[in-house]
Amino acid sequence: MKSKATLKQIAKELGVSVSTVSKALNDSPEISEPTKIRVQEYAKLKNYKPNVIGLNLKNRSTRTIGVIIPNILNQFFAKVFTGIEKIADEKGYKVITCISNESLEKEIGALEMLSNGTIDGFILSISEEAQKLQQFGHFKSIINEGTPIVMFDRTADEVNCDKVVVDDIDSAVNATEHLIKTGCKNIALFSTIDNLSVGKLRAKGFYNAIESKGLKVNENLVVLAENADDFDDKVKGFFDKNKVDAVFALDEHASVSAMKLAIKKGFKIPEELSIIGFADGVWSRRLTPSMSTVSQHGPEIGEVATRMLIEKLESKDEAYNHKTTIIKTELRHRESTRKL
Repeated sequence: MKSKATLKQIAKELGVSVSTVSKALNDSPEISEPTKIRVQEYAKLKNYKPNVIGLNLKNRSTRTIGVIIPNILNQFFAKVFTGIEKIADEKGYKVITCISNESLEKEIGALEMLSNGTIDGFILSISEEAQKLQQFGHFKSIINEGTPIVMFDRTADEVNCDKVVVDDIDSAVNATEHLIKTGCKNIALFSTIDNLSVGKLRAKGFYNAIESKGLKVNENLVVLAENADDFDDKVKGFFDKNKVDAVFALDEHASVSAMKLAIKKGFKIPEELSIIGFADGVWSRRLTPSMSTVSQHGPEIGEVATRMLIEKLESKDEAYNHKTTIIKTELRHRESTRKL
């Protein structure tokens, strides 16, 4: 591998000062044009690269954003990232991304690695393990050190920072009410994310919608799990044991599983069974019949979060007030639900 030259090496070999080399590489008007060309061409020949971290520490700004997401395979997070990239690029910021893989240890490691002068601020969604253990001290430490954080989707009330969330409770209320309005009376609730804050909020919205109509939730129709494997075990034989005319699923795995099990059981969808899922991934559109879903507008979440972080970074107001922005969701009607 070709070695990279340093400022000192270039200065020594060209017989000039380190300051002259630095100014020439930065196109300073203090340096004559022939010297600039000589230094720049030699630096290129020797594969010179500036020490970005060193410059960042000196200038106190990297124009780089650190993004930490829990799961790269989750299409919602992928959509959020497209929004982050779009605004960062428009504003002249670079993005470094880390995946926590739902691990508290990896989340802490990513924060520590990037907060050493590599980035100016973070955009992140909390890992499953951090939420389960209710451990948020690592976020507070980073903020106390002067590095701002914007949380999205999975957030913590205990952490004082900007946040971007969707209206999870209202979204679940609207989806459940739609099922009720189309004549559904025995509505099941499926979830593989009962350990996450968003899962609990969506479940609360489901209960609120049922109870607001003077009805009572049939607990036999509620299947809550903390992961896909646990859910798959719990849902076995569900349609054999229960009378159901609708399913509201709080995540993509639960919604796709509901569709597969119902079709295998011989239900006509939506005539005999309506299904609404949460998160508008490609599977929802590609299934036959296509699935009605609650769309979280992932790209918009990413755009808003990035604008909030950059506003914080570029604000000269020391008394910056943290805020929470709520993104409205949309119920997208497809073939798995009856029309009003």
